[in-house]
Amino acid sequence: MAHACASKTESFCELGNQRIGVQAMAMTTILGAGGAISNELAKILAARRMPFRLVGRNPKPFGGAEVSAADLSDQEQTIKAVAGSTVVHLLVGLKYDVRVWRELWPRIMANTIEACKRAQARLVFFDNVYMYGRVQGPMTEETPYAPCSKKGEVRAQIATMLMKEVKAGAATAMIARSGDFYGPDTRNGVPNLLVFEPLARGKKASWLVDARVPHSLTFTPDAARGVDTLANSESAWNQVWHLPTAAEPPTGEQFIAMAAKELGVAPRYRVLGRTMLRVAGWFDPLVRESHEMLYQSDSPYLFDSTKFAKAFGFAGTSYADGVRIVAESYKKRTA
Repeated sequence: MAHACASKTESFCELGNQRIGVQAMAMTTILGAGGAISNELAKILAARRMPFRLVGRNPKPFGGAEVSAADLSDQEQTIKAVAGSTVVHLLVGLKYDVRVWRELWPRIMANTIEACKRAQARLVFFDNVYMYGRVQGPMTEETPYAPCSKKGEVRAQIATMLMKEVKAGAATAMIARSGDFYGPDTRNGVPNLLVFEPLARGKKASWLVDARVPHSLTFTPDAARGVDTLANSESAWNQVWHLPTAAEPPTGEQFIAMAAKELGVAPRYRVLGRTMLRVAGWFDPLVRESHEMLYQSDSPYLFDSTKFAKAFGFAGTSYADGVRIVAESYKKRTA
C-alpha cells in the first residue's frame, strides 16, 4: 500500500493512530521529462528546493534534479526509475499516432502502476479530455466516458485501468485533467502553433473548423501549479480533478484578436476546414491523425474546473493575462 503521507515535506504525518516523524524532504519523480507541463512543474520543484527526478528517454539536467534515462514501455526500467519515490507524476507524451497509443499507453500505465506499488509511491496521472467524446455543455469530473475517437478509446481504457486499481485499494492515485493548453515555451500547444507562432512572424494565424465558438484553454503554468497543489493535498487523492482553467473562454476569433494586440500586429487569420485538413492529411501524418479530433472544434468546448477552484481558491489565470505572458515570450524569442 502507498504511504499515508501525501508528501514527506511535512514535519509529521498520521499513520494509523501513531504520529510519526518523517524526513524533511521527499522524492518526486516526473515521468516524461522535457514536455511543456513537466518543464513547468520542474521549475516549481526547483524553486522550492525539493529533490526531484526527471525520467525520459534522454532527460536533460534541470535545477539540480536527478536524471534517469528509461523506456517506460519496459517494466524493469520503469520500476528502477520510480524506486525511492514518494510521489510520481506521469506526464508522458507519445507520438500522435493511434497505433503507437494502442500499443504503448496500456503498457506504460500498467508498468507505472506496478512500479508505484513496489515503491509505495503515489501516482498523479496528467490526462486530457478525449475519453469524454462530444459533450453538450461543460465538461466536469462527473462527465461520463463516451469516446467518439480511436484516441479517446485509448484514453478511456488507461484512465479506467488506473481508477480500477484505486477502487480496489491497490494504489493511491489521482487523475488530473487539462483542456487544450497554451503557454510560454509550449510549442506543441495548438494555439501556440496556429496563433502565436505565425502572428509573431508577421503571418496569418489559423483556427480549426469554426472560430466563432468558445474554446477553453488551460494555461500550462496553471496546469503545473495544479498538479503540484493536488499532490501535496491529502484530501485530493483517489479522485479525478480538472486543473485550473479560466472560465468564460473566448471564441477563436477573440483569442486571435487578443494575441494580435499583444504582439502589435493585425488580427489576420484563416479557418482550416474539414475538407482542407483531410486533403492536407494525405501529405502530413500529424494532420491526418488530428482529423478525428475536429469534433472538439466545431462546437463549444467548455472545460469546467469549479471543483479545483472551490477546494484551493484558484480559478486559473485570466485569458488576458495568459495571452500577454505568452506573447511576451514570443517577443523575446524573435528579438
